[in-house]
Amino acid sequence: GDNFQKFPAGAAGAAGVPSSSVSSSNNMDSQKLRDLGAFVQLCKGNPAVLHMPDLRFFRDWLESMGATIPPPAEHPTFPESPKKANTEEKTEVPIPEPAVESEESELEIDNEGVIEPDTEEPQEMGDESLEVSEESMDQADEKKMEAMNALSEGNFEVAVEHFTEAIKLNPRLAVLYAKRASVYVKMQKPNAAIRDCDKAISINPDSAQPYKWRGKAHRLLGHWEEAAVDLATACKLDYDDDTSFTLKEVQPRAQKIIEHRRKYERKREEKAIQERIERAKKAKEEHEKARKEEEGRRPGAAGFGGFPGGAGGFPGGMPGMAGMPGLNDLLGDPEVLAAMQDPEIMTAFQDVAQNPANISKYQNNPKVMNFVGKLSSKFGAKP
Repeated sequence: GDNFQKFPAGAAGAAGVPSSSVSSSNNMDSQKLRDLGAFVQLCKGNPAVLHMPDLRFFRDWLESMGATIPPPAEHPTFPESPKKANTEEKTEVPIPEPAVESEESELEIDNEGVIEPDTEEPQEMGDESLEVSEESMDQADEKKMEAMNALSEGNFEVAVEHFTEAIKLNPRLAVLYAKRASVYVKMQKPNAAIRDCDKAISINPDSAQPYKWRGKAHRLLGHWEEAAVDLATACKLDYDDDTSFTLKEVQPRAQKIIEHRRKYERKREEKAIQERIERAKKAKEEHEKARKEEEGRRPGAAGFGGFPGGAGGFPGGMPGMAGMPGLNDLLGDPEVLAAMQDPEIMTAFQDVAQNPANISKYQNNPKVMNFVGKLSSKFGAKP
């Protein structure tokens, strides 16, 4: 039921949309090729554009040609559907969370031409459950003509009234909502225009006009990314110079936002990696500290001269060994120090320290018994 022309040969070619009406590349003039290049650059800068529901037909064609579409999670994304955005709020350029470096926390965008959002009550929409008769269609066409005449005379309010009457008579005709949206854009009421375009797209998603006027409305609000997506979609569906001109104005600003977001996300990723490294380093240090403390608590780790079991395990218990005058003599005895370097003596020493009864195993070992005797004599105990 939409009166808009779709996919003219030159326009479809310039927009990069396959069409049987495009006979050859000779139909593509240099201006349209430049427009195609602008859209391709937009897709390169943010491949998530291709995952918008409105561009499904284009994505399907690319995949049928063997192309691989990057998954949306790998790139900064546009909103899944710009029409879902809260268009009633005052526009703000999307800025990431405060960055570590001050230069990352600000983004300068040329907002010339951006206006305050309109906050009026939503306009009247048609009742889609209404059964439309031929008579109602004819009356709607008459109201549409009256609206067009008023629009040509610059009577925007009257044009809106006539379009509204036409919509109430034929509420399932997308062109009526798109036409009324165009008037709202001229009246600088972008939120009202967006509501009408959303409605038109829900009725006929293949019409270029709702995307065009929604893109222009987003441009008025400073929604640069949403505007770029809508205007590029309109150019692909049905190219016109006016839409292309606005796209060229919007696209560099949208790209600047995308690049800023990428730069910030790289900074955030680098910070996260550095934090993980620091946490791993700290955990390793704590683990090493705990290991050393555990070794210090094990039997024999803090005994006499660092020997397992300590001197208290020798026959007689060597009571009060620590701090006794004989300890200094012991450590100053060359024979004792030499015995401490003998693995056989020290193995026996550890065995006896763990269990004094094991001294019986070494009764026939002169080296061990001499060492035990010397230790005992230093502390006045008998072996």
